[in-house]
Amino acid sequence: MINITLPDGSLKQFNKGATPMDVANSISHGLARNVISAKFKDTIVETATPLTEDGTLTLFTWNDQEGKTAFWHSTSHIVAQALEELYPGIKLTIGPAIENGFYYDVELPEGSISDKDFQKIEQKAIEIARGKHEFKMRSLSKSEALDFYKEQGNEYKVELIENLEDGTITFCDHDSFTDLCRGGHIPNTGIVKAIKILSVAGAYWRGDENNTQLTRVYGISFPKQKELTEYLALLEEAKKRDHRKLGKELELFTFSQKVGQGLPLWLPKGAALRERLEQFLKKAQKKAGYEMVMTPHIGQKELYVTSGHYAKYGEDSFQPIKTPKDDEEFLLKPMNCPHHCEIYKTKPFSYKDLPKRYAEFGTVYRYEQSGELHGLTRVRGFTQDDAHIFCMPEQLDQEFKDVIDLSLYVLKSLGFEDFTAQVSVRDLNNPDKYIGSVENWEKAEQAIINAADEKGLDYVIEKGEAAFYGPKLDFMVKDALGRKWQLGTIQVDYNLPERFELTYKGSDNELHRPVMIHRAPFGSMERFIALLLEHTGGNFPLWLTPEQAIILPVSEKHEKYAEKVLKSLENNEIRALLDSRNETIGKKIREAEMNKIPFMLIVGETDEKANTISVRKHGGEDLGAISIAAFTDLVNTEINSTLKSF
Repeated sequence: MINITLPDGSLKQFNKGATPMDVANSISHGLARNVISAKFKDTIVETATPLTEDGTLTLFTWNDQEGKTAFWHSTSHIVAQALEELYPGIKLTIGPAIENGFYYDVELPEGSISDKDFQKIEQKAIEIARGKHEFKMRSLSKSEALDFYKEQGNEYKVELIENLEDGTITFCDHDSFTDLCRGGHIPNTGIVKAIKILSVAGAYWRGDENNTQLTRVYGISFPKQKELTEYLALLEEAKKRDHRKLGKELELFTFSQKVGQGLPLWLPKGAALRERLEQFLKKAQKKAGYEMVMTPHIGQKELYVTSGHYAKYGEDSFQPIKTPKDDEEFLLKPMNCPHHCEIYKTKPFSYKDLPKRYAEFGTVYRYEQSGELHGLTRVRGFTQDDAHIFCMPEQLDQEFKDVIDLSLYVLKSLGFEDFTAQVSVRDLNNPDKYIGSVENWEKAEQAIINAADEKGLDYVIEKGEAAFYGPKLDFMVKDALGRKWQLGTIQVDYNLPERFELTYKGSDNELHRPVMIHRAPFGSMERFIALLLEHTGGNFPLWLTPEQAIILPVSEKHEKYAEKVLKSLENNEIRALLDSRNETIGKKIREAEMNKIPFMLIVGETDEKANTISVRKHGGEDLGAISIAAFTDLVNTEINSTLKSF
């Protein structure tokens, strides 16, 4: 017999060789009908995997992310089979599940796949799925696996297998199809009821521009056709909210090939919006005891060698800048933290001086591959709302909780109410990914978990997601379309203070090492604004929007009064503009709606006589004729209800 522990702590006994599906059936037949994946002793297994030892078992359905991952990974096998049958001679490479759906990278024998081919691929895949073929895992020796793919002439799979250890190689079979695979499938193909091919793109083998360019086929699948229909409707809404489209329409930012890929240019409205975001955070930071600093855009290569960033990020950085002086090299700054460490070192500190909180809106640079660049969310130059807190170990808990409070204030002030927290810790199986002692890592990880518990955060622990120098707490925000984004991060770091030999004099008159907290509530200004654009659809909170009101005179003879209204609003610090073009009032309203201006103030003869303005809200709500003072109160009330004081 074996003892199986369930997530609620209950213990069940089964005969050795029982499967996760047997366990599900022992709980309820209803559960068994819905179980599509399982995890045994922290390893994803098949629902038909025989269990031969004691351990903890978790069962997953479509409602769990792990269940969706197995579902989409399994669908990638189905689509790969469809592609093989439709395109004889095709070479399969890799086909993982991703956050929403899956992709499969293939080398076509000739020609290309276009959106005209999507329907026939979907039809063939659904035809295969309806066969209800079981997914079955089997082990092969390294030589057998190599022979299989050498016979097929698939050099990609051969390369993958050559990097695997003998005894760890498995294949997955369903119907007449087989593929190199580590596992993690649903019970059978019949569970997949709806498949949609979303797009195709070019992708270099192993992400290396020097390798062959493959065709990447993106898709998604669902257990019900209704869910696919709802998802496609959501995609259409996402297209309307695409920050690249809205950014152009609202004249916020642009890109120039001459300036360079991934280097955004902020237009006046966008620059003003950024400035308001910066001032919003600076005001809260000042109350929280932060001091603003500024650091250069470059630094000597040695600075980043000391910090460890060159070893870890060197390949993703711009190449070193050589000067006329021998052996002198600079890097475009990939991170702000080494510079802040050097600021801390400019004078000695005692325990009475700590914590020191240095903040900076610092621009950093990473050389992202051109194929990975995407609007403002993936760029080569971006500004972080960075801050680094240097504190004593006994101050760490309170400082970390204070940063959580600041981060929550930022998110809620900008309308991000639906979020969870993610505690990212080390992957104990890959210690080479990290710097620093095990003892320091354990202290840092526990400090984050304690703070998250004390603040009552809803959080999950993700192994292997820590930064190379320390664990972190990330806020995973759900936007208006239900998509999850990582916004804001807080990291505990015992390692950089050691590398830079930072000290403070303690009450015992001895030198001690401070702990460092890295934090960025926005993350990067570029990415944050992109996500805010898509979350709001360009309808920014009133305190942030570029123009809060537009004055629309009915005719030329009312322009003088309109100018008086404009001046009055400006005196009350309301951002307004005047549309005095010789156009119909209807056209002016339509264009103001397209520009997402919150309030349209229509002024005509009646308004001028009564000293009022006729107020129309974006979206069409008519608020009637009110005084300028009443409108000012309306704007301030709405702003104050959104923008609470920190």
